[in-house]
Amino acid sequence: MRSLAGDVIKQAFSQQTDEKLHRRLYAAICSCILEGSLKPATRMPPSRDLAGELTLSRNTVLRVYEQLQAEGYISARTSSGTFVTDSVLDNLDLHPNKAPGAAPEESPRLSDRCLELLGHASASPRQWGAFIPGVPDVAHFPHRVLKKIQDRLARRLRPELLTYDAAGGVNELKEALADYLRTARGVRCSPEQILITEGIHQALDLVTRTLCNPGDNAWIEEPGYWGIKNILRINAVNFSAIPVDEQGMVPPESGEPAPKLIFVTPSHQYPLGSVMSLSRRRQLLFRARETQSWIIEDDYDSEFRFSGQPIPSLQGLEEETPVIYIGTFSKTLYPALRLGYVVLPKQLATPLKKVHNDLYRGGHLLIQAALAEFIREGYYAAHIRKMRQLYSRRRQMLVELINRQLGEHYLGSFSSNAGLHMILQLPAGSDDVLIAQQANAQGLLVRPLSRYYVDEDKRSGLLLGFASIEEHEMAAAFTRLVGIIRVNAV
Repeated sequence: MRSLAGDVIKQAFSQQTDEKLHRRLYAAICSCILEGSLKPATRMPPSRDLAGELTLSRNTVLRVYEQLQAEGYISARTSSGTFVTDSVLDNLDLHPNKAPGAAPEESPRLSDRCLELLGHASASPRQWGAFIPGVPDVAHFPHRVLKKIQDRLARRLRPELLTYDAAGGVNELKEALADYLRTARGVRCSPEQILITEGIHQALDLVTRTLCNPGDNAWIEEPGYWGIKNILRINAVNFSAIPVDEQGMVPPESGEPAPKLIFVTPSHQYPLGSVMSLSRRRQLLFRARETQSWIIEDDYDSEFRFSGQPIPSLQGLEEETPVIYIGTFSKTLYPALRLGYVVLPKQLATPLKKVHNDLYRGGHLLIQAALAEFIREGYYAAHIRKMRQLYSRRRQMLVELINRQLGEHYLGSFSSNAGLHMILQLPAGSDDVLIAQQANAQGLLVRPLSRYYVDEDKRSGLLLGFASIEEHEMAAAFTRLVGIIRVNAV
């Protein structure tokens, strides 16, 4: 016997695509109930009739009815049949329309710190495409090589690679990193001083939580990385934005509260690109010792310098410097790897590793072990050399496009021949936020320079990443960006 409920279910069943018939029928009946096609107290078709209408076995229908009854969608009445539960929508809190006069939903009760962070949230919703800064070309990474190493380790897997990490990372990786950092970056460290983290943000959060109390002060670069500011905000740490010139951060002589932490990117200032001079480095070390502060050295994309000698680390400039050195594999390998590292002063190594173990419960031990061999066998250094050449070509092409289509005065004054992005300097008074919004809407993922400032004295410009765009795509994309700039620039 055909029924209206049966027709409704049959139509919904025909729109489902799951290969399993019982899942198709379950999803069809659920959607009918939740959308109101089968209203509360509606009598369900007898299982035998519904099976005939849908050309299913009766056991399939019975199986679905039993599941729906167990979940409260339908209920059986003795000698009467099966019905949609009277209060199903109320019980599930899924009623599509609230009753007239119902109280509005309350806003979630978020902390003041969280609300402040949300007001400054800057992470891009898209992380791949033309001109996005800070993202490497992940297509050229030798994934097969790393996978072969990982597969080889997996065939003779040690139990300690499958349990919780309590040592701050795999020892082999810390040993390989200590050797690499001493040679390539001039960092003075032993493997015991290295802590493996899940990227830069976790490292910054760890040192902020462990070394600062709410209300303490920190110095950050002006302009500077938005991620540092938000980590300080969520940890209730006050910060002063210290100006940057062509020699790096300009430490204030007096008037600023003594900082607990000083955040700098000395080898390639982010975002402007200047290199901190030797005299400025010594001045900063002197001030840190004077105020008993810790310098947090973010060695941002320092491996990618396209001319001259590599800039050595601030941490290795003197013996026993008050410097916490932070690095990541996100730029040299790929961001989704989520592996970074911290080189801690000896007196901080034990307590910060204990805190890290309690708060974050580090993992990815198999990939850490594979990465250690990847470094030891020379693949890491070879990959950096290859990418340095590739990025140098792309940067040069972008410079030529800027000079040809806009003029050399659009090149940022601090930009060094390094890194994964450039500053496109806009005329004074130009709305770089509006230009970036219009460019983003067209798939050009530039970022406005003014958003990296704290104080009102801001430069107008755009951060253009050149690492993750192929050369044959760059000219057309840049021409589209120039059109947006010409319409909006002052």
